[in-house]
Amino acid sequence: MQITIFGLTISSSWGNGHATPYRALVRALHHLGHSVTFYEKDVPYYACHRDMAELPYCELVLYPEWSIVRHFALKQAAESDVVIVASYCPEGARIADEVLGLRRPLKVFYDLDTPVTLANFQSQGKTEYLEPRQITEFDLVLSFTGGKALRRLETEFHAQLARPLYGCVDADSYHRVPASPALLCDLSYMGTYAPDRQEKLDALFLEPSRRSLGMHFLLAGSLYPWGWSWGENVKKLDHVAPSDHPALYSSSCATLNITRRDMAESGYCPSGRFFEAAACECPILTDTWEGLETFFTDDEIVRVHNADEVLTAMRADLREHARRARQRTLDGHSGMRRAQQMLAYFDEAVARGRRARTEVA
Repeated sequence: MQITIFGLTISSSWGNGHATPYRALVRALHHLGHSVTFYEKDVPYYACHRDMAELPYCELVLYPEWSIVRHFALKQAAESDVVIVASYCPEGARIADEVLGLRRPLKVFYDLDTPVTLANFQSQGKTEYLEPRQITEFDLVLSFTGGKALRRLETEFHAQLARPLYGCVDADSYHRVPASPALLCDLSYMGTYAPDRQEKLDALFLEPSRRSLGMHFLLAGSLYPWGWSWGENVKKLDHVAPSDHPALYSSSCATLNITRRDMAESGYCPSGRFFEAAACECPILTDTWEGLETFFTDDEIVRVHNADEVLTAMRADLREHARRARQRTLDGHSGMRRAQQMLAYFDEAVARGRRARTEVA
């Protein structure tokens, strides 16, 4: 099967949560015998932080402007079995209109940011990468978020078929490795700065660091404001490349997960960092949201609501939690598992289309 994807980025993990799940998913599709071409606009901020310019399991097409690559890209898309347009693809709504005009391929929208998309529909009426009217034209809508977000896509926006395709991890790349002296810490947090995570970051990470000056904390993520302050026992790293994520998690006594407000309100929204940390057998502390138990139980992770609960968890022996979370991840949240689910959804969408054509005839 030939699959063409128009997405945000697969070449750079800087400042986004798209690249690493794309890599795990595309690599698994390659292992299953499918060919994938990924179109990515070559923007300066990702070009400066590119950590994977060549992918042996995927044809990567970096283009300066859509107008320059348009003719070739649409020709390739027209000859593909499946074409995917994904959230935050630059000029994605324009590209979607052109893709939706193709006759042969199965047409899929993959939203890695569904709650943000729906919030923008409500406040602005559209996004740069998708307009509400386009949802019903896709044969299949895949969503990083499940639960009520899927119901809204089908009932409010009339998606023909909406299915969850959650984050994942490349189990061959993410596993426990020797600890790195430069990354040793009692608690780590890895995430790009987002204003709607700030309150929780202060309550669940910075406040514990202020109360525990003898412990070591590590904050890894880009886009934090200049002059933003943290204590001397908090080490700040602007970016950790995916190749170093296993070392970071293996060097952390525990790691913290914090969910963006729109995601938490929607529920059923696991971050890819969840699965990466679990695969590396690092104990996970997390805020809570609807559907969390669908992915991990309280025997596998620790829910925290305030600094006291964080400090209590940091003093506990969570090795058994971490071992169980790793096994759950390998069984249900690997790139291979997601690729198999994606292919099953393709088959379901094709079958649905055939039934619809038969009924019309």
